[in-house]
Amino acid sequence: MNKVFVLDFGSQYTQLIARRVRELGVYAEIHPYNVSLSFLKKESPQALVLSGGPQSVYEKGAPSVSPEIFNLGFPVLGICYGLQLLAHLLGGEVVPGKKREYGLAELKVIDQSGLLHDLNKISPVWMSHGDQVKKVPPGFAISGVTVNTKAAVIENKNRKIFGVQFHPEVAHTAEGKKILRNFLFRLAKLKPDWSMGNFVETKVKEIKEKVGQAKVIAGLSGGVDSLVASLLVHRAIGQRLLCVFVDNGLLRKGQYEADLETFRKRYGLKVIAVKAADRFINKLKGVISPERKRKIIGRTFIEIFEEQAKKFQDVQFLAQGTIYPDVIESAPVKGPSATIKSHHNVGGLPARLPFKLIEPLRELFKDEVRQVGFELGVDREFLEQHPFPGPGLAVRIVGEVTPERLAILREADEILLQEVKKAALYDKLWQAFAVLLPVRSVGVMGDQRTYQQVVVLRLVQSLDGMTANWYPASAEFLSKVASRIVNEVAGVNRVVYDITTKPPATIEWE
Repeated sequence: MNKVFVLDFGSQYTQLIARRVRELGVYAEIHPYNVSLSFLKKESPQALVLSGGPQSVYEKGAPSVSPEIFNLGFPVLGICYGLQLLAHLLGGEVVPGKKREYGLAELKVIDQSGLLHDLNKISPVWMSHGDQVKKVPPGFAISGVTVNTKAAVIENKNRKIFGVQFHPEVAHTAEGKKILRNFLFRLAKLKPDWSMGNFVETKVKEIKEKVGQAKVIAGLSGGVDSLVASLLVHRAIGQRLLCVFVDNGLLRKGQYEADLETFRKRYGLKVIAVKAADRFINKLKGVISPERKRKIIGRTFIEIFEEQAKKFQDVQFLAQGTIYPDVIESAPVKGPSATIKSHHNVGGLPARLPFKLIEPLRELFKDEVRQVGFELGVDREFLEQHPFPGPGLAVRIVGEVTPERLAILREADEILLQEVKKAALYDKLWQAFAVLLPVRSVGVMGDQRTYQQVVVLRLVQSLDGMTANWYPASAEFLSKVASRIVNEVAGVNRVVYDITTKPPATIEWE
């Protein structure tokens, strides 16, 4: 299988590069910019992409690579900072620009024989840079310019090294996908051999070989990721998979009972049902930090899995529905990028885990997980449900988690979802949920002063969860939801609407 390595220099768009490459049918992985030459030689990717980044290549301590990387024979595409870095290392000159360039610019195509094949003569591109290449390295030619950037696209066709100053991976670059397609297929000569059907076949084989005759325990959360991971393992080893579905007291209204029946009857999984709401809520007593919540929840799940595993012989593995965004946000595995939050199934795991991990979806984005689910026969309605965090409502209650606050949030959340579905908005949204704040506000109800809870409504649209826009819900819709919550949920007298994008905010509040 062809594979592309994306070397990360800290760009907010690094994950998007990998997504776009995969959309074109080529498997892509993100790695730190300082990955060793020996690792690259061993793994032997078919092409490299150098991401953007916030620093200047000429600054002391700026992230860099060994110039030897350009002699390994891999086709290379540098994007933004990546372009400047390859120019800097190969004998060109990078300087501060006289004029910064952010947002849309018009690319004028000079040479259509290489990276810019079949592009319009003038094409909108998305810029985000303050430096620019003043002198291109020996052997390179300029094939595209903008008003403010004379080296907007540079190419060395003989060495198969290319660079673009703009971001072809973002939707604002109108022909960005065409540029990436040209790099992958015309210039790097790759084949589009990445598909979900191939993934399922390969992953099932891997799981069989890894597990042997042992047993696997899997945690079902009620979400898409854990079910798809469990079904992959189930296809590989059958009834040697033991699924554990825990009622942790942090699920949505009616979710536990409905999902338990679905897992057993619809998908034929061997499911162990564990009632443990009091255990989780007691451990969360007095805890305010979202990081501590996630870690407590993750470790309590492991304790329960370990207890259940002891009831059976030869349970050696734990299967989880970890996906790529969990890994990306939980730890700086991809270079200089910062940890966003520890997901309970990544950063929340104990250091000494009593099982070997199986995470068949670890390298997939959410929409790819849904495609795998479709290949495995999961009902479309279940696959297209909105993402629900593993720690459940605990990370939608800002502050301490108590039975009383959980009851308030459950009812408010249920009302919101009912109205979202009535308004035919569910399929238009990535997520719709309520958040309970740790503040009270003054109100007046029935001529009486009240001092009660505040609920936040969060509706967002997204393609993969890595970036998101708030949904411009109508005043009529918001008014109806707010009115129902205030009138039907005891203890709430104020409802507000979150209109923040990701970034700068995350989708979830915690």
